[in-house]
Amino acid sequence: MKPFLDANFLLTNTTAERLYFGYAAKMPVIDYHSHLNPRMIAENHQFENITQAWLYGDHYKWRAMRANGIPEQFITGDSSDYEKFEKWAETVPYTLGNPLYHWTHLELQRYFGITSHLSPVTSHSIFESVSGLLHQPDFSVRPLLEKMNVEVICTTDDPLDSLDYHRQIFESGWKVKVLPTWRPDKILALDQSESWNRYVDTLSEITGISINHYNNLLEAIRIRHDYFHNHGCRLSDHGLETFPSASFTQSEIESLFQSLRQPETCNLQQSQQSQQSQQSQQSQPLQPTTDSRQLTTALLLFLSRLDADQGWVQQFHLGALRSTNTRGLRELGPDSGFDSISDLPLAKPLARFLDQLESEGKLAKTILYNLNPAYNEVLASMTGNFQDGSVPGKIQWGSAWWFLDQKNGMETQLKTLANFGLLSRFIGMLTDSRSFLSYPRHEYFRRILCNFIGESVERGEWPDDEKWLGALVEGICYGNAKDYFDF
Repeated sequence: MKPFLDANFLLTNTTAERLYFGYAAKMPVIDYHSHLNPRMIAENHQFENITQAWLYGDHYKWRAMRANGIPEQFITGDSSDYEKFEKWAETVPYTLGNPLYHWTHLELQRYFGITSHLSPVTSHSIFESVSGLLHQPDFSVRPLLEKMNVEVICTTDDPLDSLDYHRQIFESGWKVKVLPTWRPDKILALDQSESWNRYVDTLSEITGISINHYNNLLEAIRIRHDYFHNHGCRLSDHGLETFPSASFTQSEIESLFQSLRQPETCNLQQSQQSQQSQQSQQSQPLQPTTDSRQLTTALLLFLSRLDADQGWVQQFHLGALRSTNTRGLRELGPDSGFDSISDLPLAKPLARFLDQLESEGKLAKTILYNLNPAYNEVLASMTGNFQDGSVPGKIQWGSAWWFLDQKNGMETQLKTLANFGLLSRFIGMLTDSRSFLSYPRHEYFRRILCNFIGESVERGEWPDDEKWLGALVEGICYGNAKDYFDF
């Protein structure tokens, strides 16, 4: 019987061990999609305790705690940090089989040298030990990232963000690159007309453009896109349930834009009644109309053309059914653990959207992520439709994401990609995390990758050529992403 989480964790054969320790383990980390807070990096934030570092904002853990019967006061409520940690420790033994169990113990080992299993029995000693370490200068945010050999971090940022903290980080001369990512979801949130209009008003103020016509909106968006580019941004990201796919004329788009920008919806001095109305709209989104799909399609095509013109990489995270619990959304806001997998049709609208850009010569490097595993083969095959020979792996099927970000999901993604495309050109893993302690997820992926390759070799399906296999592993873990993003 193998001990839990030993040196050969997840490595079940000698080839996997050679590939992991000889090649994968030493590669720096390029985290090209995260939700880390750039302010905390700029200020080299010092956490007061493990709860703040681990449980604040981590809706993965929140979901598990709710499923374990933990009241909300110990999750996002007003209980003390220690009480919240106790409830997480109470939950951890019940997460066996969930990646949270592996991630929790990897993080305790890799950052803090703790090999005890987290449980109610060990919770107090682990809380005191880790919290004590977090008070030391070597355990502030920047040293924590350096400890994991992080080379590049791409955050996720709204187009209206000043990017002041990114500028501070750059000017500090810190060796880790921290780059913004353009995430224009609010520009596309047409079903929430009041908040959308306030957003457009703010965009108008920041850019100095009077946004009275659709072309004014495009001009203002372009100004912000250029601003991001000048601050080092080279990636965009979009969270979509599925792709909009509607035909339109320019006159139709202008008419719809005008219908959204009526004066009564543009008043910046919102009354309390209007704010309550906005909350109601957010908790019960309107069903998209044909007209709204037309404007969404037009805007998303425009955003993609901007990315192509600037030489950016565009990312599409597809298939999340968000904020399904209206009471949870009302009380805690979005990204609080009330999202799940959507089953909307994807293949035809995605193909139509990519083909439109390809036909114009405006299809940027593109990464497609699916949340519904039913679409694994759909996306794996779709990427091959739009490769053009200009760049190795120009259209990427992204790493297993969110609910698929677990051992079986990663193994399935690797196997499917190898079957349908070129695994050797894959740009590898990302954290997609709000936690500064999440970087052992890259190790988790690398061990799974090496074991997958090792199993293929030891079955006689792949040649036992260590030089070639080692180069393949280094590429997937680091080199492919570095070349693809030109970091």
